[in-house]
Amino acid sequence: MRTGIDILENELVAQYPDVLEILLRDHTTQKNIFWATNNYEHLGTQYNSDAYILPELITGENGNIIMPRVHKDKVLQQSRSKEMAEVFTPSWICNAQNNLIDNAWFAKEGVFNQEKTVLNETSGWTVNTNKITFPKGKSWRGYVRDTRLEIACGEAPYITSRYDSTTGEFIPIQNRVGILDRKLRVINENIDLSGEWLKAVQTAFKNTYAFEWQGDSLLLAREAMLATFIENYTIKFDKEPLLKSIQYIAYIISWNVWQMDGLKGVIPNSCGHKTETSVNLFGETESKHTFCEGCEKGNIRKHNGTYALIKDWSNKDSKTGKTGTKIRFIDLLNNRGK
Repeated sequence: MRTGIDILENELVAQYPDVLEILLRDHTTQKNIFWATNNYEHLGTQYNSDAYILPELITGENGNIIMPRVHKDKVLQQSRSKEMAEVFTPSWICNAQNNLIDNAWFAKEGVFNQEKTVLNETSGWTVNTNKITFPKGKSWRGYVRDTRLEIACGEAPYITSRYDSTTGEFIPIQNRVGILDRKLRVINENIDLSGEWLKAVQTAFKNTYAFEWQGDSLLLAREAMLATFIENYTIKFDKEPLLKSIQYIAYIISWNVWQMDGLKGVIPNSCGHKTETSVNLFGETESKHTFCEGCEKGNIRKHNGTYALIKDWSNKDSKTGKTGTKIRFIDLLNNRGK
């Protein structure tokens, strides 16, 4: 995979068969993720907000349609900020906030890096190049298994800082500060055998979650996470991982980074007025009109939309015997919404 902030769908198709199809999958609807934005409607009805993102729509001659926010024109950036509250965060802020999480986990500061201040303003960080040490009672494996979530993730800058989402500057692996980047760093420092490394990295991915409304940003987030896997493996072992390993990581990502309205816990725009028709005993057609109680009353558990499913990888499915059970995201929330 080419080094840089752009991950071209044409390259994905050419180098890694079936991977793009996996990254476009939505496991709640058993269809593809959909655009959920009107930014592409000028390209035709297949690019309407409610249309599914199909491989042929973003490859071939259409290979440059989806691009990182920093490459979108300023007018479009402003439109997305206004309509969808899409605001991308500089990497130094992502680092500072991720540091707060790790400060609490390690019970000390400056584990992965020291935030850098220039003229009384924080502007970057200096990486701690020493091997990460863990407090008494905690281990690097426990850190890898620690479950973390980025909400309304956009292009997922808090998960992997492959590039600064505000400047487009590419960030080398050794300087990255995302949630997943930190997990992969401690794996790289503690494992040298490829088989063990792959198992540990799969665990890291299975414990890293994110959701996003807009389909284009969601795909970019998924692609960035996959690229992070390939880049780390390549640097660690001086070769690319096998296709089956790439496909499995893509599968994990397709479950863990999903499309959802974060305020409702449902697939975006799936709530609303619904009409059910039936035939009574006299052969007359009757219609029943219902509205979304969740939307009307602000109750997250009463929506008539499609509630988003995620996978709990820590359990086995009793029916299939496979690792991971499907659960509704809202079932992870506390009872305050009842």
